[in-house]
Amino acid sequence: MSKTIRVHIVSAESEIWSGEASMVFASAEQGAMGIAPRHAPLLTRLEPGEVRVRKPDGEELEFYVSGGILEIQPHLVSILADTAERAADIDEAAAVEAKRQAEEAIANRKGDVDISRAQAELAEAAARLRLLQKLKRQKSG
Repeated sequence: MSKTIRVHIVSAESEIWSGEASMVFASAEQGAMGIAPRHAPLLTRLEPGEVRVRKPDGEELEFYVSGGILEIQPHLVSILADTAERAADIDEAAAVEAKRQAEEAIANRKGDVDISRAQAELAEAAARLRLLQKLKRQKSG
């Protein structure tokens, strides 16, 4: 029985990471998922948030995805996201500003503002900030 699963994390721009993992964690539409080798096939949407990859040596890699598609096969996990980045590469100031702008757009609700787009941008910015806060807590604790 295989103890690893192949993982591909791809954004619209490029491949973010590819390698072997002992476990993958992601925020799917139905809730948080843990994906082990030989998982049953599944295709689902991802929510904006964190994807964690536990490598066979125990090291954990953290990524942010803006949403997208998660495809699981028994020996392969593919994450296809519009935007994906390593958690360490997230620009905190840009995320704070994006959150502020989205909140402002929702509060002002002018006729030319697409509320659903502003809400999606707010969800993405908030997810980025939650991931950054989690990383800060891990470093200080």
